[in-house]
Amino acid sequence: MSFLDQLNQIQREAVQAIDGPVMIVAGAGSGKTRVLTFRAAHLLHLGVAPESVLALTFTNKAADEMKGRISSLVGVASKNIWMGTFHSIFARILRIECERIGYARNFTIYDADDSLSVIKGVMTALEISQQQFNPHALRSRISTAKNQMLTPKNYLAKVSDPIGERAALVYEEYEKRLLASNAMDFDDLLLKPMDLFAKHRDVLDRYHYRFKYILVDEYQDT
Repeated sequence: MSFLDQLNQIQREAVQAIDGPVMIVAGAGSGKTRVLTFRAAHLLHLGVAPESVLALTFTNKAADEMKGRISSLVGVASKNIWMGTFHSIFARILRIECERIGYARNFTIYDADDSLSVIKGVMTALEISQQQFNPHALRSRISTAKNQMLTPKNYLAKVSDPIGERAALVYEEYEKRLLASNAMDFDDLLLKPMDLFAKHRDVLDRYHYRFKYILVDEYQDT
């Protein structure tokens, strides 16, 4: 009995459609993640190299569940699939490639409290009043800028309000201090790979050609 027999006809068709892009649109609880899991297992069953499969999820819980399900279907063959959240996969790439953008491989990932501490230090150095400008608000602005892929200079050109202007000034010095400390914040795990790929085409090509199959859970949220 094939493991595909566990699927209904429509799910099986989606799993077996491996040529070209496929988007699965269905309601909650209809088995979209199940299809994605079986699709990964089916690829390995067909002889696709595990390391050429990239599976992205939005939560660690979803990634762990998917790993367990695929392993139960195809065993140790699933071990070398690149699977995890966007942040964890990009962190893995950065651990390999970060020297190309000025970081050592043992870089530290700062949490929210660490980032806030650095921002407060920058505000003190720049003589920006923490009573007049809330450090949490500036941190939020910097985070938003990073998620919009804006550099400090680009962000400064975009803003016109007092908080935004102060955030841009802090952002620039904040980045310098992170680099000097060989540290990244959580937002950098998405921003720095984009910087890496933009500046180093050979690195981009390496991963472009490596991952033949990219599976994204909850794609509508990307």
